[in-house]
Amino acid sequence: MKMNESSENYLETILILSNRKPHVRSIDIANELDFSKPSVSIALKKLRQNGYVNIDGGGYITLTESGLEIAERVFERHRLISQLLMALGVDEQTAKEDACRVEHDLSVESFEA
Repeated sequence: MKMNESSENYLETILILSNRKPHVRSIDIANELDFSKPSVSIALKKLRQNGYVNIDGGGYITLTESGLEIAERVFERHRLISQLLMALGVDEQTAKEDACRVEHDLSVESFEA
């Protein structure tokens, strides 16, 4: 599965939610992203089939090793880009929104610099 922006956002959201609460379910993701539960279910099915998440019998969602690696990478980019923009004087909300758009397209070379 080619990792697209939407899939990266789902993985990042699961990581963020798992840091806030002991268990993550699809309804938590739907609420966080303001998406419909059927949309989240379809995305999670694809992520599960491609080995990025596990869903247990109780509906609890966890990231696999590869899913966690991607989620952490995207989250780190988001955090650093947000901080950079705020240091330049951009208000926090705008910085976070802009970072969310930029984090997926930034090359490894540019990010590492």
